[in-house]
Amino acid sequence: MQTIGALSAAALLNREDSMAENQQIMLQRNIPVTNEKLPVVGLGSWIQFDVGTSPAERKELTRVLVAMHQSGGRLIDSSPMYGQAEEVIGDLTADLEFKNKLFYATKVWTTGKQAGIDQMNESFRKMGRKTMDLMQVHNLQDWQTHLKTLRAWKEEGKVRYIGITHYTASAHAQLEEIVKSKAVDFVQFNYSIKVRNAEKSLLKTAHDHGVAVIINEPFDSGSLFKLVKGKELPAWSAEYDIKSWAQYFLKYILANQAVNCVIPGTSDEKHLLDNMGAGNGKLPDKAGQLKMIKYLETI
Repeated sequence: MQTIGALSAAALLNREDSMAENQQIMLQRNIPVTNEKLPVVGLGSWIQFDVGTSPAERKELTRVLVAMHQSGGRLIDSSPMYGQAEEVIGDLTADLEFKNKLFYATKVWTTGKQAGIDQMNESFRKMGRKTMDLMQVHNLQDWQTHLKTLRAWKEEGKVRYIGITHYTASAHAQLEEIVKSKAVDFVQFNYSIKVRNAEKSLLKTAHDHGVAVIINEPFDSGSLFKLVKGKELPAWSAEYDIKSWAQYFLKYILANQAVNCVIPGTSDEKHLLDNMGAGNGKLPDKAGQLKMIKYLETI
């Protein structure tokens, strides 16, 4: 029993050492409007954080948040659209000693000025924040109205950054026009190794106009994992410090310098640590990205 205890303690220390190493070496990129550094891998909360109040349901999510922090991640993204997710995040982070080191992002998802104000204030309450790091207009819903409110709130210091979001390629052209107007600090949209519409111009436009980029749907709603199920990573993927298919897909995205943060969602600590690993080590160059695309086309 003493031997088992010693081995368990050693395993825990090794895990903590690994997390500490990740925290030190995760890539960070500057938010253009302020040059604040943001780690390139964060956490989405759609579905996974929409849980009840039982300790059993929430225990693993707390482990996920702790592991994200210990691995060097900061950004957690939510929305009123995601059921109980905002409130769960607020409850779980309330007693965490590092809660004020996280980067809290949520959204407004309604129509009308006062409805937007009321909903955003409720998000502050649910997430336990007096200042929100990033408030975004979800799926462009009544975006002109909400951005007026958010610009005033930013001047007051109630929100630090403002943004817009969407999850479909059909919205990229409209997102791009808003980015060109420099009305926002952040833009969030879908992008993956299979859905590359953002490469046509949106990514470059955001970079050229000094707007930070958050990527959603990096695994294309999980379809990428179905594609590679039972398949081995190509041997050459080790050249880019890729240790899993999740890292293969995430490092492809992070290779684009316009991307500030990618937010894969998970409620599993093991998957979280795997995702965080994509922010470490080498990233593919353009030739490497093409190689990655071509390899998937052979599967």
